[in-house]
Amino acid sequence: MYLENAKDEIRIELLEVYAYHGVFPEEKREGQTFLVNAVLYTDTRKAGRSDQLEQSTDYGDVCGFITEWMKENICNLIETVAERLTQEVLLRYDLISGIDLEIRKPEAPIKQPFGCVSVKVHRQWHRVFLGVGSNMGDRRQYIQEAVKALREHPLILVRRVSELIVTEPYGGVEQEDFLNGAVEIETLLSPRELLEALHVIEAAAGRVRELRWGPRTLDLDIIFYDRLVYEDDALVIPHQDMENRRFVLEPLHMLAPNYRHPILGKTIAQLLERV
Repeated sequence: MYLENAKDEIRIELLEVYAYHGVFPEEKREGQTFLVNAVLYTDTRKAGRSDQLEQSTDYGDVCGFITEWMKENICNLIETVAERLTQEVLLRYDLISGIDLEIRKPEAPIKQPFGCVSVKVHRQWHRVFLGVGSNMGDRRQYIQEAVKALREHPLILVRRVSELIVTEPYGGVEQEDFLNGAVEIETLLSPRELLEALHVIEAAAGRVRELRWGPRTLDLDIIFYDRLVYEDDALVIPHQDMENRRFVLEPLHMLAPNYRHPILGKTIAQLLERV
């Protein structure tokens, strides 16, 4: 679960797990000892004040889960162990918003003298606002199916969906009016992974990218991703020119009027008032 103020930590150090991960046949056959270090990012304030275990994450249970998962799931690479295990921990424990996980392999098959090899990763839940729109066919149905697809994605949690509004086309191409809305999600996907997932959903709705600003069965855009400012050849976050688009701002205002644009420093309410 995304917790913006989850800066407290529960630390697990040097958890010993005997498992069978490795590229070579003897590693899978004979096994070896792995050491696990984990930092669980959470908010311990409620548990600290109440002294009740149910308001905290049971680190004993986490240790047991890590141990059993590593024994039951065999991977070639400790990179894969770290990637898959962080995902499973974050999906299982609601109060953990992020995790640092280190998998150490002190008995790795290396000929030279060494102390240990390890892989360390950081993974966390991200708060994301999406824009959604359609102006072809059954517009409402396309949007409803898109939200359904988001709900069914294993690494996405749909938190809130705005009401849909009718808006005029943007960009000067003559076409039908749009239905537009906004969706607040939490996700374990990176920005590029999320963009790819959105493109898959658009493609399933018959989206064809032929004319810029042209009609479309479904349009899914990443508006905000945490407080991230990001740009590459395929993706700009926050979404480019969103501060001048009422069809983006009005649905966002229904969900998060006080959310502040990380570059402009203005809230959605302030941006909407200005348009």
